[in-house]
Amino acid sequence: MLLTSCENYIQGTKYSQHGFLCYTAGEMKTKTKTASATCEEALYDQHIFPIAGVDEAGRGPLAGPVVACAVVLPPGLVIEGVRDSKKIPPDRRGKLATAIKSAALAYGFGVLEPPEIDAMNILQATLRAMEKAAAAAQAALGTPLRAALVDGNRPPRLPCPAIHIIRGDACCHLIAAASILAKEERDTIMHALHRLYPQYGFDTHKGYGTKAHLCALAKYGPCPVHRRTFKGVPT
Repeated sequence: MLLTSCENYIQGTKYSQHGFLCYTAGEMKTKTKTASATCEEALYDQHIFPIAGVDEAGRGPLAGPVVACAVVLPPGLVIEGVRDSKKIPPDRRGKLATAIKSAALAYGFGVLEPPEIDAMNILQATLRAMEKAAAAAQAALGTPLRAALVDGNRPPRLPCPAIHIIRGDACCHLIAAASILAKEERDTIMHALHRLYPQYGFDTHKGYGTKAHLCALAKYGPCPVHRRTFKGVPT
């Protein structure tokens, strides 16, 4: 049903997903607040599909997991407002996440916890989270991925060819969609951790090294979800 709706839009019928307008790649040239789908379209033109966008959230915080997401959208579908998750207000980001999940053919998450991050370092943990996310998305899709567009300069070992794009969340629609889902998933986790450890304020800073967080660390010491190898976390 979704693919039919998407095809109807591409043929000229107005189409929206949870209130967000959808565009074809050619129309995106004037939509400056939406990441372009040019990268995906180049692959679709070569009959390469399905393609996953892959990104992560939570490399820098002192606490909590690193979360990656891989998402597959119907070819030609571009959701208005999808761009780098860091530039989207939280309330709008949540609505976009709902729209992306409803439109997606498949998506999956990879989560690595602080002990795993400490054991292998944040770079390797991030790559591993991306690998798990791509595997989960492929399993949900039920067919092998043909390619992946990955944010960053070091592609993980995926079950398909990967193209890495530096600052991909700012310029590639599929990667931006993955960044939004990863960020929303991680924020949900951090809110749950706040209920377990309210003294640190994880619901506000999400584990980043803010002044309030550092003061709480100095007062209470680290808890089990802090990354012990990160600068700023007391040993």
